[in-house]
Amino acid sequence: MRERTKVVKIGDRVIGGGNPILIQSMTNTPTENVKATVAQILRLEQAGCEIIRCTVPTKEAAEALSEIKKQIHIPLVADIHFDYRMAITAMENGADKIRINPGNIGSVDRVRAVVDEAKSHNIPIRVGVNSGSLEKELVEKYHGVTAQGIAESALDKVKIIEDLGYDNLVISIKSSDVMMCVEAHEMLAKQTDHPLHVGITEAGTVWSGNIKSAIGLGLILNRGIGDTIRVSLTGDPVEEVKSARLILRTLGLREGGIEVVSCPTCGRTKIDLISLANQVETMVSAYPLNIKVAVMGCVVNGPGEAKEADIGIAGGISEGLLIKKGQVVRRVPEAELLDTLRYELDHWETAEENRTVE
Repeated sequence: MRERTKVVKIGDRVIGGGNPILIQSMTNTPTENVKATVAQILRLEQAGCEIIRCTVPTKEAAEALSEIKKQIHIPLVADIHFDYRMAITAMENGADKIRINPGNIGSVDRVRAVVDEAKSHNIPIRVGVNSGSLEKELVEKYHGVTAQGIAESALDKVKIIEDLGYDNLVISIKSSDVMMCVEAHEMLAKQTDHPLHVGITEAGTVWSGNIKSAIGLGLILNRGIGDTIRVSLTGDPVEEVKSARLILRTLGLREGGIEVVSCPTCGRTKIDLISLANQVETMVSAYPLNIKVAVMGCVVNGPGEAKEADIGIAGGISEGLLIKKGQVVRRVPEAELLDTLRYELDHWETAEENRTVE
């Protein structure tokens, strides 16, 4: 289904039409605080964020976008809730996309003013609908908050903008009910060719939110639905980006970045594997390598279990193993396992080139 969605240009990036699914996040700093907001966006860029959204509740926030844009390298989306004037000011200050719910903006004239400004700069509008703010009429029609109601609400909002002569749109429908969200996306994807921004809203903490997001996004994306995603977590936005990357890579929708596999520990484990695996996962995030790294807890099964990995380490009593393609390369002191792996990753591309030449 992604292949048939319209292509929408956001800054210097595109979504839809079968293009790669882009990863989004949202800042949690006061947008008026340019220094703090830019610092957070740069951290998110380093983690792999490809589109960033900032809340714009005030004129000061809208005007700050101009300075923020000068210091970042990814498209900037302005998140507008109620005041249509903030949407206009945000676009005047360089917003690459705006997110609105036309139902919250007010009269048709106010919506028209926003659409006219977007049209003059060809700025896409993301139409966002949340199950928590579903119209009373639709709640009554479907006897509660339902997938049908969410999808219908989104299409109603899209029609408002299309009737004003603008179709440079992205649609977002979100619910904290995972299966309702999946069903709503399936319905919506059959009724529109606008690209879809996918996410599970109010998913929760890093722990529970990741589980709900992985299930919900996994089901939706695996059905061929979704052109850009955000994993919504109560925590550091960098965690959202890391999770989104892993979800896409697990589904085979994204390459790049090191995948870490590690054993679940058992009575044979003689090292602090949990700590080691976490250290490895943090360390490898800095490497732009498309490889698999294994972290194993014992030297007995380590080589065999790490066979599918490009490189791995396994710990034993006072010593460990460095493993490549399932073969033990050498033994190293347990305390040097992490540094040994780091050295190998630092020299990975050179080593691979030499191996190819040989």
